[in-house]
Amino acid sequence: MVNLDTKYKDAIWIAKSLFERGKVSGSSANMSFLHAGNIYITGSGTSFGALAVKDFAVVNMKGEHISGIQPSKELPLHKIYYEKSTSIQAVIHTHSFYSTLWSCLNHKSTTDMIPSYTPYLKMKLGTVGLIPYAKPGSQLLFNIFAERVNDSDGYLLQNHGPLVGDKDLMSAFYCLEELEESARIAWELRNENIDVID
Repeated sequence: MVNLDTKYKDAIWIAKSLFERGKVSGSSANMSFLHAGNIYITGSGTSFGALAVKDFAVVNMKGEHISGIQPSKELPLHKIYYEKSTSIQAVIHTHSFYSTLWSCLNHKSTTDMIPSYTPYLKMKLGTVGLIPYAKPGSQLLFNIFAERVNDSDGYLLQNHGPLVGDKDLMSAFYCLEELEESARIAWELRNENIDVID
Protein backbone atom coordinates (compact mmCIF):
# COMPACT_ATOMS: atom_id res chain seq x y z
CA MET A 1 0.00 0.00 0.00
CA VAL A 2 1.34 3.43 -0.98
CA ASN A 3 1.90 5.59 2.10
CA LEU A 4 0.09 8.88 2.69
CA ASP A 5 3.20 11.03 2.27
CA THR A 6 3.78 9.63 -1.23
CA LYS A 7 0.18 10.33 -2.20
CA TYR A 8 0.47 13.90 -0.98
CA LYS A 9 3.73 14.30 -2.88
CA ASP A 10 2.14 13.04 -6.11
CA ALA A 11 -0.91 15.28 -5.63
CA ILE A 12 1.19 18.40 -5.10
CA TRP A 13 3.41 17.60 -8.11
CA ILE A 14 0.36 17.05 -10.34
CA ALA A 15 -1.24 20.28 -9.16
CA LYS A 16 1.93 22.29 -9.79
CA SER A 17 2.42 20.73 -13.22
CA LEU A 18 -1.14 21.51 -14.30
CA PHE A 19 -0.97 25.07 -12.96
CA GLU A 20 2.41 25.94 -14.46
CA ARG A 21 1.33 24.72 -17.90
CA GLY A 22 -1.93 26.68 -17.84
CA LYS A 23 -4.19 23.63 -17.55
CA VAL A 24 -5.81 25.15 -14.45
CA SER A 25 -6.09 28.69 -13.14
CA GLY A 26 -7.04 30.38 -9.90
CA SER A 27 -8.94 27.96 -7.69
CA SER A 28 -10.81 26.29 -10.56
CA ALA A 29 -9.82 22.66 -9.98
CA ASN A 30 -10.02 19.93 -7.37
CA MET A 31 -8.58 16.49 -6.82
CA SER A 32 -8.88 13.69 -4.34
CA PHE A 33 -7.48 10.30 -3.45
CA LEU A 34 -8.44 7.46 -1.14
CA HIS A 35 -6.34 6.42 1.83
CA ALA A 36 -7.21 4.09 4.72
CA GLY A 37 -10.90 4.22 3.87
CA ASN A 38 -11.18 8.00 3.73
CA ILE A 39 -11.28 10.60 0.96
CA TYR A 40 -8.53 13.23 0.94
CA ILE A 41 -9.76 16.14 -1.18
CA THR A 42 -8.49 19.62 -1.93
CA GLY A 43 -10.23 22.28 0.08
CA SER A 44 -12.65 24.93 -1.06
CA GLY A 45 -10.87 27.93 -2.60
CA THR A 46 -7.43 26.31 -2.80
CA SER A 47 -5.15 26.88 -5.79
CA PHE A 48 -3.21 24.16 -7.59
CA GLY A 49 -0.42 26.71 -8.02
CA ALA A 50 0.34 26.75 -4.31
CA LEU A 51 -1.08 23.44 -3.11
CA ALA A 52 0.28 22.05 0.16
CA VAL A 53 -0.67 19.27 2.57
CA LYS A 54 -2.64 21.76 4.68
CA ASP A 55 -4.92 22.37 1.69
CA PHE A 56 -6.55 18.94 1.92
CA ALA A 57 -9.68 18.01 3.81
CA VAL A 58 -10.33 14.49 5.08
CA VAL A 59 -13.84 13.07 4.83
CA ASN A 60 -15.20 9.57 5.30
CA MET A 61 -17.03 7.60 2.62
CA LYS A 62 -20.33 8.93 3.91
CA GLY A 63 -19.10 12.44 3.06
CA GLU A 64 -18.69 13.48 6.70
CA HIS A 65 -15.89 15.96 7.37
CA ILE A 66 -13.26 14.43 9.67
CA SER A 67 -10.38 16.91 9.67
CA GLY A 68 -8.64 19.68 7.78
CA ILE A 69 -10.13 22.62 5.95
CA GLN A 70 -13.55 22.81 4.31
CA PRO A 71 -13.66 20.31 1.42
CA SER A 72 -14.37 21.35 -2.15
CA LYS A 73 -18.05 21.91 -2.86
CA GLU A 74 -17.72 19.30 -5.61
CA LEU A 75 -16.89 16.53 -3.13
CA PRO A 76 -20.09 14.63 -4.07
CA LEU A 77 -18.81 14.20 -7.66
CA HIS A 78 -15.69 12.51 -6.28
CA LYS A 79 -17.70 10.40 -3.85
CA ILE A 80 -20.04 9.18 -6.62
CA TYR A 81 -17.02 8.26 -8.77
CA TYR A 82 -15.50 6.22 -5.91
CA GLU A 83 -18.80 4.44 -5.35
CA LYS A 84 -18.79 3.37 -9.01
CA SER A 85 -15.88 0.95 -8.58
CA THR A 86 -13.28 -0.05 -6.00
CA SER A 87 -10.70 0.26 -8.78
CA ILE A 88 -11.10 4.05 -8.69
CA GLN A 89 -8.68 5.38 -6.09
CA ALA A 90 -8.09 8.97 -7.29
CA VAL A 91 -10.18 11.63 -9.06
CA ILE A 92 -9.19 14.89 -10.77
CA HIS A 93 -11.48 17.67 -12.01
CA THR A 94 -10.26 20.73 -13.94
CA HIS A 95 -11.59 23.38 -16.31
CA SER A 96 -8.89 22.73 -18.93
CA PHE A 97 -9.36 24.72 -22.12
CA TYR A 98 -9.95 22.24 -24.96
CA SER A 99 -11.94 19.77 -22.89
CA THR A 100 -14.23 22.59 -21.81
CA LEU A 101 -14.56 23.86 -25.40
CA TRP A 102 -15.49 20.37 -26.55
CA SER A 103 -18.07 20.08 -23.78
CA CYS A 104 -19.90 23.14 -25.16
CA LEU A 105 -20.71 21.53 -28.55
CA ASN A 106 -23.63 19.36 -29.56
CA HIS A 107 -22.59 15.70 -29.89
CA LYS A 108 -24.27 12.73 -31.54
CA SER A 109 -23.17 10.46 -28.70
CA THR A 110 -23.32 11.47 -25.06
CA THR A 111 -21.51 8.33 -23.87
CA ASP A 112 -18.49 8.38 -26.23
CA MET A 113 -18.15 11.98 -27.38
CA ILE A 114 -14.49 12.41 -28.40
CA PRO A 115 -13.47 11.02 -31.82
CA SER A 116 -10.76 8.37 -31.82
CA TYR A 117 -8.35 10.18 -34.13
CA THR A 118 -5.51 8.58 -32.16
CA PRO A 119 -5.73 5.33 -30.14
CA TYR A 120 -4.40 6.73 -26.89
CA LEU A 121 -7.54 8.06 -25.22
CA LYS A 122 -9.24 4.67 -25.49
CA MET A 123 -6.05 2.95 -24.33
CA LYS A 124 -5.57 5.11 -21.24
CA LEU A 125 -9.09 6.13 -20.23
CA GLY A 126 -11.79 4.61 -22.41
CA THR A 127 -15.00 6.34 -23.38
CA VAL A 128 -15.80 9.93 -22.40
CA GLY A 129 -19.41 10.80 -21.65
CA LEU A 130 -21.17 14.16 -21.48
CA ILE A 131 -22.88 15.17 -18.25
CA PRO A 132 -25.63 17.71 -19.05
CA TYR A 133 -25.17 21.17 -17.61
CA ALA A 134 -26.19 21.95 -14.07
CA LYS A 135 -24.79 24.66 -11.80
CA PRO A 136 -21.37 23.68 -10.35
CA GLY A 137 -21.69 22.36 -6.82
CA SER A 138 -25.46 21.91 -7.15
CA GLN A 139 -27.49 18.92 -6.04
CA LEU A 140 -28.90 18.74 -9.56
CA LEU A 141 -25.40 18.22 -10.98
CA PHE A 142 -24.70 15.50 -8.42
CA ASN A 143 -28.00 13.77 -9.23
CA ILE A 144 -27.34 13.80 -12.98
CA PHE A 145 -23.81 12.48 -12.50
CA ALA A 146 -25.05 9.68 -10.24
CA GLU A 147 -27.55 8.66 -12.95
CA ARG A 148 -24.88 8.55 -15.69
CA VAL A 149 -21.71 7.49 -13.88
CA ASN A 150 -21.89 3.94 -15.22
CA ASP A 151 -22.37 4.99 -18.85
CA SER A 152 -18.73 5.95 -19.59
CA ASP A 153 -15.21 5.76 -18.19
CA GLY A 154 -14.44 9.49 -17.98
CA TYR A 155 -16.62 12.54 -18.29
CA LEU A 156 -16.96 16.08 -19.55
CA LEU A 157 -19.29 18.22 -17.47
CA GLN A 158 -21.09 20.35 -20.04
CA ASN A 159 -19.84 23.98 -20.17
CA HIS A 160 -17.66 23.12 -17.17
CA GLY A 161 -14.76 20.73 -17.70
CA PRO A 162 -13.31 17.19 -17.42
CA LEU A 163 -13.66 14.74 -14.55
CA VAL A 164 -11.54 11.57 -14.54
CA GLY A 165 -10.62 8.83 -12.11
CA ASP A 166 -8.23 5.89 -12.04
CA LYS A 167 -6.29 3.46 -9.84
CA ASP A 168 -3.97 6.15 -8.42
CA LEU A 169 -3.21 9.85 -8.79
CA MET A 170 -0.59 9.54 -11.50
CA SER A 171 -2.81 7.27 -13.60
CA ALA A 172 -5.70 9.74 -13.25
CA PHE A 173 -3.31 12.54 -14.27
CA TYR A 174 -2.24 10.63 -17.40
CA CYS A 175 -5.91 10.09 -18.29
CA LEU A 176 -6.64 13.78 -17.84
CA GLU A 177 -3.68 14.74 -20.03
CA GLU A 178 -4.78 12.36 -22.78
CA LEU A 179 -8.36 13.61 -22.60
CA GLU A 180 -7.24 17.23 -22.99
CA GLU A 181 -4.90 16.37 -25.88
CA SER A 182 -7.63 14.36 -27.63
CA ALA A 183 -10.06 17.25 -27.21
CA ARG A 184 -7.46 19.62 -28.67
CA ILE A 185 -6.93 17.39 -31.70
CA ALA A 186 -10.69 17.02 -32.21
CA TRP A 187 -11.19 20.78 -31.94
CA GLU A 188 -8.37 21.59 -34.38
CA LEU A 189 -9.64 19.11 -36.97
CA ARG A 190 -13.16 20.49 -36.59
CA ASN A 191 -11.98 24.05 -37.21
CA GLU A 192 -9.86 23.06 -40.19
CA ASN A 193 -12.97 21.62 -41.89
CA ILE A 194 -10.92 18.93 -43.60
CA ASP A 195 -11.59 15.30 -44.41
CA VAL A 196 -10.05 12.89 -41.92
CA ILE A 197 -8.82 9.46 -42.95
CA ASP A 198 -11.06 6.77 -41.44
